[in-house]
Amino acid sequence: MAQIGFIGLGNMGGPMVANLVSAGHGVVAFDISADAVARSVDGGAMAAKSAAAAARGAEVVITMLPAGAHVRSVMVEDDGIMDVLANGALVIDCSTIDVPTARDMIFEAGKRGLEMIDAPVSGGVGGAAAGTLTFMCGGTSSAFGRAEPILKEMGKNIFHAGDAGAGQSAKVCNNLMLAIQMIAVSEGFGLAEKLGLDAQKLFDISSTATAQCWAMTSYCPVPGPVPSSPANNKYAAGFTVAMMLKDLKLSQEVASLTGANTPLGAHATELFDAYAGEGNENLDFSAIIRHITDQ
Repeated sequence: MAQIGFIGLGNMGGPMVANLVSAGHGVVAFDISADAVARSVDGGAMAAKSAAAAARGAEVVITMLPAGAHVRSVMVEDDGIMDVLANGALVIDCSTIDVPTARDMIFEAGKRGLEMIDAPVSGGVGGAAAGTLTFMCGGTSSAFGRAEPILKEMGKNIFHAGDAGAGQSAKVCNNLMLAIQMIAVSEGFGLAEKLGLDAQKLFDISSTATAQCWAMTSYCPVPGPVPSSPANNKYAAGFTVAMMLKDLKLSQEVASLTGANTPLGAHATELFDAYAGEGNENLDFSAIIRHITDQ
């Protein structure tokens, strides 16, 4: 079992720590929220007073932070963890951040004799709690090989997408497609309502026809057809509007950098931005159907 430092104990990080503890790992946890740290301690983790303290003496450090600026700060600025880790330690960043920062941090890790992968996740809060997350990883084969057994304690599907930044690239492409699909499904069900077509009937047909996709069959945005979807729980979030908007903005940043043409992604970003701006940022992203059908 490994000695793990874990930094970032929010809606995703907290359950991930619980799964590592359940697997028998020693986890030293830190978050700027004292309540979040207390919850992890109640679950068997040990508390640290700073990110550097969580990393000191760890074989593996895992971070789950809001944005690239936070990752950079924790890694290399203000008593950054990379300066206190022992030579050969492994860093796993599970945050969803911009590709350039992910690549920079892996380069900085290498300069210090550390191994690192970017390993953003898919699966939402439910997947974090159940230990069924999908990890999309970028970095060397050596670093991935060391990280994989740890990630398997928190996830079901572990992919090595390629070199540094490839995990973030896969995540941003995946969520770009997901957002567009959710909007398309919402438009289809909105049109069906106007036509007087029963939502369950449309689901029964389309879920087995050419329009079928995860946004429909697993996360249908209308109440009824998929009992476990947020639509049946007042759109309580598994993956918030704010989180989807963040990922869409990241997609548009890298599209601009690379010259990629993403017209539907650009429009999806506008729609989610408008919906979040109306005070809906903490609803599940599938609630975008309300914005679509209210227009």
